[in-house]
Parts: sequence; C-alpha cells; structure tokens
Amino acid sequence: MARSVRIPVACAAILPLAAAPAFAQDRVKLSVNGSLRARAETIGGQFRPNTPEHDSFLSFRSMLAAKAEIGGFTLGGELVDARGYGERDRSSVRTNEINDLEPVQAYLAWRPARGMQLTAGKFAMDIGASRLVGRTDFPNGVPTYLGAKLEMQDERRNQLFLFWTRPFTALPDTPEDIYDNKVQLDRATENIEFFGGNAMLARLFGRTGFETYAFRLIEHDRATHPTRNRRLVTFGVRLRQAPARHALDYEVETALQRGLARATAAVTDVRDLRVRAGFVHAEMGWTFGGSWAPRVAALFDYASGETANPDTFTRFDTLYGARRADFGPLSLYGALGRANIVSPGIRFEARPSKRLDLMASVRGAWLASAIDSFSATGVTDRAGRAGRFGGTQFELRGRRWLVPRELRLELGAAWLAKGRFLHDAPNAPRTGDTRFAHADLAFSF
Repeated sequence: MARSVRIPVACAAILPLAAAPAFAQDRVKLSVNGSLRARAETIGGQFRPNTPEHDSFLSFRSMLAAKAEIGGFTLGGELVDARGYGERDRSSVRTNEINDLEPVQAYLAWRPARGMQLTAGKFAMDIGASRLVGRTDFPNGVPTYLGAKLEMQDERRNQLFLFWTRPFTALPDTPEDIYDNKVQLDRATENIEFFGGNAMLARLFGRTGFETYAFRLIEHDRATHPTRNRRLVTFGVRLRQAPARHALDYEVETALQRGLARATAAVTDVRDLRVRAGFVHAEMGWTFGGSWAPRVAALFDYASGETANPDTFTRFDTLYGARRADFGPLSLYGALGRANIVSPGIRFEARPSKRLDLMASVRGAWLASAIDSFSATGVTDRAGRAGRFGGTQFELRGRRWLVPRELRLELGAAWLAKGRFLHDAPNAPRTGDTRFAHADLAFSF
C-alpha cells in the first residue's frame, strides 16, 4: 500500500522534479529536507582597497531540496534563496552571499549497477578535499554546473569520479543589483568548459588514503565579457591519514597548473603566456584521549604568485575551490586564500560534548611573490618595496547544537594583525588591524 506524504506549500518550486513519476506511487521514495540560516557579521579595519573601513551585514539563507527515487532512477532538485541587508555602499558583499531564489540543482541520476551512478542536469560538486572544486556551508551561494558526472565506488570504498560541465555564472553581477536583492537566474557559461576526474584509494597503506586528479578548464571571450582566455590543466595528488584518538594523523596535497592564459582580461591583450603555477597543503596532528579528545595540528600552505618573467603566468588559480577549512571565515572577511601565499600555522580543536565543538588557530602569512597581489586581499605593490610579510591571523570558533540535529548556534571571530605589506603597499587602506565577528543560527529539517 502506498504511503501518503504531506508536503509544505513552500516545496512547490521544486516538486515538479520530484512528483513527475507519480505513475508509480507504490514504488516512489520521496524525501524532502531543508534549512534556514540567519547570520549577523561585522568587520572593522578593512584590508581591501576601496571598501568601507567598517561594515556590517545581515543575511538569510533558505535551502529546500527534494528527490524522488524510482527503481534505479532519481529525480532531484534544490532551491536556495540567499538575501542580505545592511551592507554599506562599496561593500565587498557579492554573489557568494546574495543570490536570490536560485534553483541550484535540477538533475536526473541513474544507477545502472551497484556502486555506480550517472547524473545529468544542473548540480553542485564536492571533489576530494574541496580545495579546487567544492561546496562549503559557510558561503550563502552555491557554485553550480550544467553537465554530466559519473561516480563509481567498490566494496572497499575506492572511488572514481568523472565529469564534464559548463559552470554557471551567478547573477546579477553588478553591485547595485546585488545590494538590492534582485532576482535573476544564473546563466550557464557558454564560453567555459570544465571537465576532469578524481580517483581515490581508500587505503593505499595502513590507514592512509590516496587521491589523484586532473582538471581541464577551457575559457574563451564572450561578446559582453572579455576573459583571460584560460586554458589550464591542473593535476595533483593527496595523501591523508584521518585523525584518531592517541594517534598521529597527516594530510599532504599538492597540485601543478600548466597551460596558457593572458595577463589581463582586456580586449587588447591577445598575448598568451605559459602557465607555471602550483600549491601545497601540508598538515600533521595528534589527537589526545579523554572526554574532549583535543587535537593539535601544525599547518602549512603555499600557493605561487605572479613573478616578473614576462613570458609566464605563475599565480595559482584555485578554480572553483573552497577555502573556509584552511583559511578562515569568508563573506565580509576572507583575507587569505590559495594564491600568492606562504602560511604556516597551528590549529587546536576539541569536542567537550556531542553537542559542542571548539576551534582556535593562529597562522602567519607571507607573500610568495613581493610584486603580486597578496592572497585574496587585492593589495599590491608592483615595485616590491613593501616586503613580503602580510600579517598574522587569529581565529576562534564555537558551535553548539541547541536542539540536536535541528537547531545550531555558531559564533566565530578573526583578527588579522597586519604586517608591513598591508601597511606600506601603495593601495593598502590606511586602517588598523582587521577585526571580524559573526553569529549564525541555523535550523535544519
């Protein structure tokens, strides 16, 4: 006998995907889930040029997903509504935080055999550690793609992931429309192809897993949007031994980037440069016993920056990667990223209870190249006279489930003690150290 399912009216925007195969009610497995999040954040001592020294932002994100499984097929959809208020004129808020009423997923998946799934349509992706292709929870916006992907996994949890896509451009893309919360559907970028694959061995030796990947990005100018005509190949490897009590854990990921690109997106720039870039992430930690199971880890990140060689382009392109886990909070903050950086650090994590987890970290940040823009700050000294020390970042975060698996509170703060470069570079804002704080309240159902 078929089981009746009551669906809230708010699901109507994506239910056509889930309800289409109603002809087989007794064999349809329908699921609906979602979340609501409110975030308040503030920043002072801004590090970005040409933005307010102080800014505050209140954002609301609603997510609703539904899927129907019929035999070996799944129809799925997801709707995200991300709105924001209170930011100042010339704020750094962009489509990562405001993207109103966007269907971020609408796909058909087929499982022809055990451990194999082929998906076509519009979807989000998380590959490996998400450093080059990722969907993280901190930003309100969701990077999405139009295309197809193949996922395979055997009984030992070894995995193969292949994909071909056209990434979506988030719209609207003008500050005025973004601040006004204008509703405009994102557009699949006809001038960009992004494809590749990732293979993972769950256990290469002992408890250590191994991944290798290769991604190809091909970009061409569009009539209204000139580009740098990137034609990149990014290939890398990752070794990881997961944290465990009374044990050493580690992770090493490194990637090289090759191909061609232009120095700028100017229409008059038609000279191709050889791309020679790369990044490294290394981490080693120890988890102690006891009820809190504290973990202490040493961290190191390097990503190449642009040099004075006129025939090459050496600034690493992080593609569609996520950076929250390695470099701290984003949105109004987001000073550090995977480009032109040398950054060692230490992180402390603990879980005093099943409902509470804590994290604290400190890391220094230097420029890999003194003449390139420093990481994600937009601050540049083409003469290289401001030195290489960007500053020291301190971060604190606490998360507590007020109602297990339903209502969670997150509090976080970051302090960027600016180094010589962020004081002396020609376009560095004449402000003090950067202070950032945020509070999130999220309800899941």
